[in-house]
Amino acid sequence: ACVRVIAQTAVLPSVLAAADGGTESSALVDDNGSEEDYSYEELCQATPRYLQPGGEQLAINELISDGSVVYAEALWDHVTMDDQELGFKAGDVIRVLEASNKDWWWGRNEDKEAWFPASFVRLRVNQEELPENCNSIQDEEQDADSSKHRQKIAENKDQMRTNVIQEIMNTERVYIKHLKDICEGYIRQCRKHTGMFTTAQLSTIFGNIEDIYKFQRKFLKDLEKQYNKEEPHLSEIGSCFLQHQEGFAIYSEYCNNHPSACIELSKLMKQGKYRHFFEACRLLQQMIDIAIDGFLLTPVQKICKYPLQLAELLKYTTQEHSDYNNIKAAYEAMKNVACLINERKRRLESIDKIARWQVSIVDWEGPDVLARSSELIHSGELTKISKQGKSQQRTFFLFDHQLVFCKKDLLRRDILYYKDRIDMDEMELVDTEDGRDKDFNVNVKNAFKIINRATEEVHLFCAKKQEDKKRWMEACENERRRVREDKEMGMEISENQKKQAMQNARKSRHGKMKGVSYNGCPVPPLHQSLHPIHQRHITVPTSIPQQQVFALAEPKRKPSLFWHTFNKLTPFKK
Repeated sequence: ACVRVIAQTAVLPSVLAAADGGTESSALVDDNGSEEDYSYEELCQATPRYLQPGGEQLAINELISDGSVVYAEALWDHVTMDDQELGFKAGDVIRVLEASNKDWWWGRNEDKEAWFPASFVRLRVNQEELPENCNSIQDEEQDADSSKHRQKIAENKDQMRTNVIQEIMNTERVYIKHLKDICEGYIRQCRKHTGMFTTAQLSTIFGNIEDIYKFQRKFLKDLEKQYNKEEPHLSEIGSCFLQHQEGFAIYSEYCNNHPSACIELSKLMKQGKYRHFFEACRLLQQMIDIAIDGFLLTPVQKICKYPLQLAELLKYTTQEHSDYNNIKAAYEAMKNVACLINERKRRLESIDKIARWQVSIVDWEGPDVLARSSELIHSGELTKISKQGKSQQRTFFLFDHQLVFCKKDLLRRDILYYKDRIDMDEMELVDTEDGRDKDFNVNVKNAFKIINRATEEVHLFCAKKQEDKKRWMEACENERRRVREDKEMGMEISENQKKQAMQNARKSRHGKMKGVSYNGCPVPPLHQSLHPIHQRHITVPTSIPQQQVFALAEPKRKPSLFWHTFNKLTPFKK
């Protein structure tokens, strides 16, 4: 995978600004097709050797050897069960102690020292926090007059803002170079070889990256207009992000497609002719020594890094600065863009799980769950009481828009039979006191009702414990809130994606679930082996966490308790 390292101290910007760039100068192509070339000085302000693969690690180790303190900021959570790996959450600060290995660095946080994946962190642009600098200035200038003291503080903050601005500009230019290499170095060549690639394959592998390239050219062009070369700290770039914030939505399609791109690419790479072809494309375009899957990861990483860059810029922008309000608004806007993209990706993963769950249910009737829902909110056992006073123990699954309930098999308790569902859109949640219920004329405990506002039909449920009732009532309120939020955000999963998820689930169940059947339901598959990241090692880890390449851009969340319940109740194993 592509490991992107950014310039970090007042020293680092001059050394590492183009760590993810190539050995050629970048070019900005405007809408008319003309190019504005950038020299090495404008592009990276670095000596050529640091543009070579591995140069950034050398630079960091030189700084560490010289006694400099180098800090990194976690981009994403790193959850590990290995004692020799450093676990952390997004936003945590890690001190980098050794970076000679390109994939794994040695570092320290508040808890311990251990190895951590280099691609999960972003080195700080300004290594020294402003308060520390202010204290040192106070020590040195304690006898000087206060006006000179304030002037030095202002100059120091201006320099820090300059560092962040230059990092944003440099990395944006380098990013354009990456996109240009993908479009001209890979896509153009692939289209010439119709015998090797179908149109559908190219669409899957590269997604809408050409649209992203076109959009980023316009964005960088406007960014350059706002960049003050003589006094970078005075640059006003916040308006550029606000002007283009809607355009960044195109990243959602790319990020959602990326897992499919990785799968399709891995299939092709099993054949030698494709490995040689892509390597020839790279060499012909004079691209840096990164595999194609690393290049295709860069847009996913880029959209996740914008909020972090803007957050750091906001930290070093005074409220009196003319760009303060725009930077603050841009940070919120880009954070929302990244959150929406992450949420859509999570929903896509969720619909795959829901589809696999549904095909494991016996005697399913009616539309697919995915016809209306895309997320499981809560699940568990409840007693459903009918108007005749009959009690039925059922297993309930609360999705957005609907509540599905099933019956367990008498002998095989992990097999579920579909019974019915309730439309939640017209329902009202009502708490019910313990004692005799006047509507159903039965004694109840830990009960609540769901009432249809249109038909006044009443559903009465009883939980085993008071805590269970509380969880169910909170879940029902949460379901309504999520439905409202989805509508406000425009959260939609296409019909084609839902259809594909169901097709994949049925195909997977037919092909993988083997063994003796019971009432037409196959034996559950064996548990899969532990993920490589959970296997123990003694020295430097031999590889980065081996999830899909996409997992580097947004590692998966911890398994939900709801899905754990699914695993226990059905043949479907996550």
